[in-house]
Amino acid sequence: MADLSKDDPVVVIGLGRFGGAVAATLVKLGHEVLGIDENAEVVQSWADDLRHVVQADTTNEGTLLSLGVQEFPRAVVAIGTDVEASVLTVLALSELGVPDIWAKALTPKHGRILERTGAHHVIYPESDMGQRVAHLVTSKMMDFMEFEDGFAIGKTRLPADVAGQTLAKCALRTRFGVTVVGIKRLHEDFIYATPTTVVQEGDILIVSGATRLVEAFAAAT
Repeated sequence: MADLSKDDPVVVIGLGRFGGAVAATLVKLGHEVLGIDENAEVVQSWADDLRHVVQADTTNEGTLLSLGVQEFPRAVVAIGTDVEASVLTVLALSELGVPDIWAKALTPKHGRILERTGAHHVIYPESDMGQRVAHLVTSKMMDFMEFEDGFAIGKTRLPADVAGQTLAKCALRTRFGVTVVGIKRLHEDFIYATPTTVVQEGDILIVSGATRLVEAFAAAT
């Protein structure tokens, strides 16, 4: 799929906590958003924040067609606990030919059904956030993102014993098996790390590597 350009509109179906956050962020990023929810009160609550927001039954292909959803290059199905409505909405979007469909799943089984009915991307926000928080709670990391193959990126503080040295001299990769991707200092732009970059006390490091090594490095800071 091509990258989403600034001018591409997005339809977000389901304006609960997750879908609402997606819609609001897309608007901040400059995208035109059509928000749809079956609950009239929810729709009303978004009237001041979304230029286009409607109440509709999105399991009905004809309803989606009348709203012009088939003209949108991307759709996000963020329906909460109604698995049937989620699946039928994805199916309707697929039959309308929407080229890029993102769908929220509650369970792996739900996710497999969504994929079979036409979702191009399935996301598990509760599960993913739970795993992320678990890593943060049990380590010194300030932020954490893990990939499916056991690779992770972490945000952590600089070890006190290397302040004032270049990254080459610190030899963090040799000592810990992680790569410093970049450095963030208070009130300064992000610094892309090179061997000659000098780290300073208070620096926040963005490091990458095997999950267990990133966690071990964070524990040592």
